[in-house]
Amino acid sequence: MFWTTLLSVLIFSASTGAALGASLGLTGLIILHFFAEGATSLALNAVWNVLNEFTLSAIPLFIIMGEILLESGVSKKIYSSLSSIFRHIPGGLLHTNIAVCTVFGAISGSSLSTAAAVGSVAYPELSKRNYNEPMVVGSLAGGGTLGLLIPPSLSLLIYGALTETSIGKLFMGGILPGILMAILFMLYIYIRCIKNPKLWNSDTCYEEKLSLSIIDLLKIWPIAFMILAVMGSIVFGIATPTEAAGVGVISSLLLGLFWGDLSKKKIFKCFYNSAITYGSIGFVVVGAVILAQSISILGIPQELIETIQDMGISKYYVLTLVVLIYLILGCLFDGLSLMVMTLPIVFPLMTNLGFDPVWLGVIITIMIEIGQITPPVGLNLSVLVAVTDNKVGLGETAIATSPYWILLLFGILIVTIFPSIVLYMPNNLM
Repeated sequence: MFWTTLLSVLIFSASTGAALGASLGLTGLIILHFFAEGATSLALNAVWNVLNEFTLSAIPLFIIMGEILLESGVSKKIYSSLSSIFRHIPGGLLHTNIAVCTVFGAISGSSLSTAAAVGSVAYPELSKRNYNEPMVVGSLAGGGTLGLLIPPSLSLLIYGALTETSIGKLFMGGILPGILMAILFMLYIYIRCIKNPKLWNSDTCYEEKLSLSIIDLLKIWPIAFMILAVMGSIVFGIATPTEAAGVGVISSLLLGLFWGDLSKKKIFKCFYNSAITYGSIGFVVVGAVILAQSISILGIPQELIETIQDMGISKYYVLTLVVLIYLILGCLFDGLSLMVMTLPIVFPLMTNLGFDPVWLGVIITIMIEIGQITPPVGLNLSVLVAVTDNKVGLGETAIATSPYWILLLFGILIVTIFPSIVLYMPNNLM
């Protein structure tokens, strides 16, 4: 009866066009009313506690930081500085797309912001140089997903706040997997471009003095300083994630004003866009908290755990099922919404099976990265279609992105076989 009510109310409320947060919240309230003896007041207490969570206040600050860097034109300078390093490698500026997405991901924390910022700079440049357009868009969509994994990550931040897992350890855990995925993406581009030189403009492949490339690279030292200021303060215990986010906002403002082309008008626009983004995220979080409260009170996760233990199913079999469920749901929901919606069941289930909470946070983040490039919802795909002015359609973009989709799944397999890739830095440096 419970599962019938849960699924039917969710499907019905979603089909009416109601916002996901409202659908989740309504489902939770109905379950509390009919299955928990009308204990709807517990939902209010849960929402109040979450909204007063100090860690959660870092989310709007990181969003503001990303918006400021997006509007200030800093991404253009990063792209220009890194392009000289990769332009003589088979694949040329396609590698630059991945590298810049990795760097920008480390300062924005958002997949969409990363894809939009880098795409708006890279696509016109590579299109002008006669690069294969689907290949360009695919690299940008795939590289954009790194914004969710490379810290500071909004996904890991929300995961940590909702599961009471150390934000610092989650951020440290995301570094090596993020670098691993970037290497896999670049390796794929390298192999494709060696086999088919027509995919990139090999005329731009010229010898450049190493000293000049290093000089160009050193030009982005303000970005490196900012990353160290934000991440270093968290890792070494100097500041909480919220305090570090505040440092990031101030740093991005100074960077945009003195190194970029930030103006008062753009600053107001940044705060406006940030408010809208945080409002949508916050609404989903509130709805998910209400649903989580109802599921927790009824002991549903514990029942699932006991059922699995009685059946003697391997934890890796359960992990495979969870991955498949995320793949299916990723077609229907955006990444962050999917995460907060599923955490109430997935987190207690997987941690009780023996999976490390930090490792699980990275795995779930990679899964929602896959959702970002999975049609029809795939937000990264829609952003890049808009960047190209519909010159590259959604279907063509999805096909071009499919290799990166597969590589992200391969990344999950590698991290599952070698969990130390995630856990080495959190366990040894914190």
